[in-house]
Amino acid sequence: MKTKRNIAMTGLASLSLVLAALIPAAVADGPGGNHYGWSGYSVVVTITNLTKGQIFSPPVVVSHRPGFSLFEPGQPASEQLAALAEDGMTGPLTDLLDGSPEVISYGVTPGDGIMPGQFASVEIDVARSWSEISLAGMLVSSNDAFLALNGESLPSYLRSGRFTHTLYARAYDAGSEANTESCDHIPGPPCGNPGNRVTEGAEGYVYPHSGIHGTGGLDPSMLDWNNPVALITIERAH
Repeated sequence: MKTKRNIAMTGLASLSLVLAALIPAAVADGPGGNHYGWSGYSVVVTITNLTKGQIFSPPVVVSHRPGFSLFEPGQPASEQLAALAEDGMTGPLTDLLDGSPEVISYGVTPGDGIMPGQFASVEIDVARSWSEISLAGMLVSSNDAFLALNGESLPSYLRSGRFTHTLYARAYDAGSEANTESCDHIPGPPCGNPGNRVTEGAEGYVYPHSGIHGTGGLDPSMLDWNNPVALITIERAH
């Protein structure tokens, strides 16, 4: 089985009253795994929300061999990624990861989400060589926006435990739902309507998200963003 561990979130008050009813099945618990036998070490991945007003659903973080990808820009999103990008549901994606021979380890940040300016951490295992890391989480006040890293190589100096690796994540559009910006189709605040989607007019492929424009009920002065949307720090677990 794949090794999956969650560690306590730091710097974030519980969002259960805000998101629990809005993002069903947002956190998948239980062990993950490693198809190769264990020869590696553990890292702590910390995700800081850099947006002004967007809440992140709990991001899924995965270490894997080269050749695996959560998505391909310009290609349709998988059903599992679409479920995360539209409603913050991690279960379908973690089920997919659990069945992939290229996946080394995965985890989901604990708690109900990451508020603007706050952060959450998860511990995962990586191989000593040829490890890459990917992650994805929904920007919940959107139709199908998600923050992501996709196949970022991990430097060998992480093994020493003396250095921290820093990356930045941008927002993508899953292209699986039309960007109505209508509260009828938005799971996060101020709307609270998960599971409602409009596919007519959806782009049909993953591409860099252009943000919130105020064409529906969402206020771009609070909910729009500039890339990058998240700071990612990775350090060896001690």
